[in-house]
Amino acid sequence: MRPITAEFASWAAQVELGSLPAPVIARTKALVLDLVGNIVRARHDAESTPALLAAVRGLGLCGGTAAVFGDAARYTPAGAALVNGALAHSLDFDDTHAAGSLHPGAPVIPAALAAAEIAGATGAELIAGIVAGYEATNRIALALPAGAHYDRGFHPTATCGAFGGAVAASRVFGLDAKGIEDALGIALSQASGSLQFLANGAWTKRFQVGWSAMAGLTAAMLAREGFRGAAQALEGKHGFLRAYAPSPSPDRVLEDLGTVFELMHTAVKPYPSCRYGHAAIDAAIALRAEHGLKADEITKVTVHLPAKGMLLIGEPAAKKAEPANVVDGQFSGPFVVASALATGAMGWESYALLEDATVRALARRVACIQDNEIEAEFPKNMSGRTTVETARGTFTRKVVVPKGEPDNFLSDAELAAKFHGLADAILSRPKAEQLAEAILALEQAKDVTAMTRLAGPVNAVRLAGE
Repeated sequence: MRPITAEFASWAAQVELGSLPAPVIARTKALVLDLVGNIVRARHDAESTPALLAAVRGLGLCGGTAAVFGDAARYTPAGAALVNGALAHSLDFDDTHAAGSLHPGAPVIPAALAAAEIAGATGAELIAGIVAGYEATNRIALALPAGAHYDRGFHPTATCGAFGGAVAASRVFGLDAKGIEDALGIALSQASGSLQFLANGAWTKRFQVGWSAMAGLTAAMLAREGFRGAAQALEGKHGFLRAYAPSPSPDRVLEDLGTVFELMHTAVKPYPSCRYGHAAIDAAIALRAEHGLKADEITKVTVHLPAKGMLLIGEPAAKKAEPANVVDGQFSGPFVVASALATGAMGWESYALLEDATVRALARRVACIQDNEIEAEFPKNMSGRTTVETARGTFTRKVVVPKGEPDNFLSDAELAAKFHGLADAILSRPKAEQLAEAILALEQAKDVTAMTRLAGPVNAVRLAGE
């Protein structure tokens, strides 16, 4: 049996800024910027945040020196990893890896940041850790593969993310290959995450991603102190890949390692909802603009999806047509497409339309179907098609590569607009600009805490109701 875990750990221990291609460094900083914007806004606008923070306070995870973005308080490193990770995923606006069917940034970046604050790491060390963590998360998902993992009810962002967080934090700590291998073995005991949140719009989806960030940091810290982890954590008889999926391909973890960066195959979301609906949203916005569509003239809408998309945003049809809360809306193909057709946009503010009579009526006229032509594009692309029927004709558009994917990535201006659209209301425009500038110059930072200090204080007006 090939020693997959040991070989990956050996590679991860050697990752450093000077060995990374310039596009990988630039993309890493863009992904950090994107995630931080999500964290800042979710700290104040996600409905699950007050309960999360109350529990963190109750557990004694406040009062340290580690930063949570958008928060004036300070937390213990474990608390910061947990909260930043959960907030990063709370808007469902965080980055995605299509083939791995997960969100790598939310568990990886918070674990790496907490480790960097503990170690007093440089920006260069932080970037190296994040790259290694993304490669772990994405490659492990590909080896499962993620589709088979989903079929067993697991949430790969949380399960694979625990390993990515462990690798990221370990690399920031400067652990050698054996130390990273131990950290992966320790992460194996903590890898968890269930899709059962779909049953009632539970907040567990957000929490389990934050938990994976904290689990990864914990695994790295234990390994740093000499705690022994399970060998062959990935490929072993009772290792992650064989225990969590029926027919894994362990060698996929190492395929083209160091020459092909799966981080570069990671997308940034233009809409705060499940990625499987984004191609359909792109198509809906384009059809509305091209044909001047009005919500009241639309008699029927058909959203064409791959099978995995149907699982998350298409079925059961009756529930998806009547979302009861934000999480339901984030995973409702009918709601997000109806919002896009009714308003020409799908942003965080669109969830105020959950009670809008026009949007709800239109959502009831949206049907999601599995489409073999769309299925043929998966998993390379999360494609989709939207067909709109009206009295004056039927209009349809297929989107193969949705906006934000690596082959259709957001421009620097679009990335900045997304960040400021999320962060300015909380931090103020000047402070948000300072934070963005620090992130985009991260490789020059002698100490990461110079950047994390810009996480707060937040706008006092936003804090008044807390």
